[in-house]
Amino acid sequence: MVKAMVCTRLGGPEVLKPQEIEVHPPKLGEIKIRTRAAGLNFPDSLQIAGTYQHKATPPFVPGMEVAGDIIEVGPDVVALKPGDRVFATTGTGGYAEQVVTRAEWATRMPPTMDYVQGAGFPVTYGTSHLALKYRAGLKAGETLLVLGAGGGVGVTAIEIGKLLGARVIAAARGAEKLAIAKAHGADELIDYAAEDMRERVKALTGGHGADVVYDPVGGDAFDASLRCIAWEGRILIIGFASGRIPQAPTNIVLVKNITLLGFAWSTYRTHKPAVFADSYCELLAWFSAGKLKSHVSFTFPLADAVTALKTLLDRKSTGKIVLTMDAT
Repeated sequence: MVKAMVCTRLGGPEVLKPQEIEVHPPKLGEIKIRTRAAGLNFPDSLQIAGTYQHKATPPFVPGMEVAGDIIEVGPDVVALKPGDRVFATTGTGGYAEQVVTRAEWATRMPPTMDYVQGAGFPVTYGTSHLALKYRAGLKAGETLLVLGAGGGVGVTAIEIGKLLGARVIAAARGAEKLAIAKAHGADELIDYAAEDMRERVKALTGGHGADVVYDPVGGDAFDASLRCIAWEGRILIIGFASGRIPQAPTNIVLVKNITLLGFAWSTYRTHKPAVFADSYCELLAWFSAGKLKSHVSFTFPLADAVTALKTLLDRKSTGKIVLTMDAT
């Protein structure tokens, strides 16, 4: 039996309760990981509320990314072995001292990556890399507008946008989050709590607008981005952290030849696993070369998962929030 935070019923963070659970041995194609750290993501809150696209029925353990040590492998797994340090995506199960996941969803960590960095790496960096490079085809010399630029995926979008050769405009709420965006390479900053984003983007681009918009926020920020996107611009729809799913006026989409790009990163694990794997290869090469600066603003012990999730939902964090544990 191992310690876990279990979603006992659908609702807010308070439905998570500490319990001891039994983790089954790995089956064909699976591995068991002794979890050292687990990353928090906004979809975790949707999962426990019952509003995420991939439904889970209580009781279940949330958490979709972990870092730790492999302690057991399925009978057919040969590429990984017990003792390997890995980060992995899990779907669910991350808020526990042990988790079983598919072997192809795990990746060996570089020697310079610690468990906290590893736990915050797969989802945010994976999302931004595949979205910008593969889905939007961001090119050197283009202007990238990153919304929610002080949050987990926003920070990684700035770094990856710069590595792909783009000029990056970071938009976020408040000076603290914009300072983080600047530290991670943003060329220009917009505080959309105090400035008119439409007018600022147009001024910064000489009226051209943003070629690519990276939007994990939705709501009013999406509405404003439609008014400051370039002709033939592309908008990456990453998520709806604002809580409002916007409706695009298709007359604007038509007149400006805008491309709206839906992006659900986790689906690439099954639909295009080779693309998924290649993305991590480039990301880890960049990390090992010191080109990525993983930013974790808070760590909490496993038992404080409720507080950690509330901190995420209250937007008190910049970058990632990670749970740490002493697995047995």
